[in-house]
Amino acid sequence: MRGVPVVRRLFTLTTLVVLAGGAAASSLHAQTPPLPTIDQVLDKYIAAAGGRAAIEKITSAAAKGTIQIPDVGISGTIELYQKAPDKALTVAEFSGMGGQRQGFDGTVGWTQDDQNGLRQLDGAELADVRRSAILGRELKMKTIYPTMTVKAREKVGTRDAFLVEAVPADGAAARLDFDAESGLLLRQVATRQTSQGPLEVEVTFDDYREVDGVKRAFTIRQATAMFTAMIQLTEVKQNVPIDDAIFKIPKGD
Repeated sequence: MRGVPVVRRLFTLTTLVVLAGGAAASSLHAQTPPLPTIDQVLDKYIAAAGGRAAIEKITSAAAKGTIQIPDVGISGTIELYQKAPDKALTVAEFSGMGGQRQGFDGTVGWTQDDQNGLRQLDGAELADVRRSAILGRELKMKTIYPTMTVKAREKVGTRDAFLVEAVPADGAAARLDFDAESGLLLRQVATRQTSQGPLEVEVTFDDYREVDGVKRAFTIRQATAMFTAMIQLTEVKQNVPIDDAIFKIPKGD
């Protein structure tokens, strides 16, 4: 059960194939169409998600769902809240284990759980939370990741995808896979900073559904070396009133 504290702090949303073989490799390369530019990938992503106009209309989002973590026998519920431009709160309740909350109010990031109490985030942890809190990130990828490069074609499950290396202003590079056909984001592999040290997390997105003209992933799988968690959203509402107070760090007793 050592992984449980790390599991709680994760909730708030690759291997390159090298070909060798002389003439055979050269022949295959000649038949392979060129990779798209990063602007082409991102433009297709925006269009697939619903288009710039629809995304810009979203000022808040509230989602509810369930969490299953079979590796450690944990299940529970999750609530996700976001408010433009960069406020976020995640509330997870685990059966028989209490709850955990993680928030960012645009400046201060924090986490709170029944075992460890309240802790304010700083450094790399704060940078991670700040990036994940951005609403309408489809339109802001180059702000989140100032350096983005299309690296290769690869498979994500049965889907053909374009692998993009995305480097933030602070922190390690992430690997993003965009569906070659639909343009939607299929997978993200990044190193998350936790109180126990860095942890690589692979997040896959599936079951996209249209909500207010914008595509949202309703099935999210998070995998690490210690566990795999499945988040299944059951409800997503957008442009709902959300009090700024819920994002602020709780006051001490």
